[in-house]
Amino acid sequence: MVDVGRKRPTLRTATAEAWVRLSPQVTAALTAGARSAKGPVLETAELAGIMAAKRTFELIPLCHPIPLDSIDVTARMFDDERVHITATVRCRAVTGVEMEALTAVTVAALTIYDMGKSAGKDMIIESIRLLEKTGGKSGDWRAERQTSTTRASP
Repeated sequence: MVDVGRKRPTLRTATAEAWVRLSPQVTAALTAGARSAKGPVLETAELAGIMAAKRTFELIPLCHPIPLDSIDVTARMFDDERVHITATVRCRAVTGVEMEALTAVTVAALTIYDMGKSAGKDMIIESIRLLEKTGGKSGDWRAERQTSTTRASP
């Protein structure tokens, strides 16, 4: 692991996003009460994302355990065929929380896939990326807007 012992704690934030493209069958199953045989899909995905952010250091080799102050994960139907997931993680620490935010949206997306696969396995998890981070030695950073015609921003 990188030695961060001499660094001073600062306020750190990171926000990441992921998209899950659904088949018409999965969309119909999700919008008809947003439940699967396993329970409420979007709410369960949000909870899974929070749990994953808290355990990132156990999943990503050489990642530091960080005392997180807050984790906000949202999973929302964006249009008739996509779910948009965002995660914002905050802490006061000596290293950033980008990996925690990215892990949160990834596991939330995988949870949607797992819970929707009984209705159809042709879902696509796409566009997992860091949107912004603040704090730390490298300062603030924000992703450039995506210009793809296949994606509309929420």
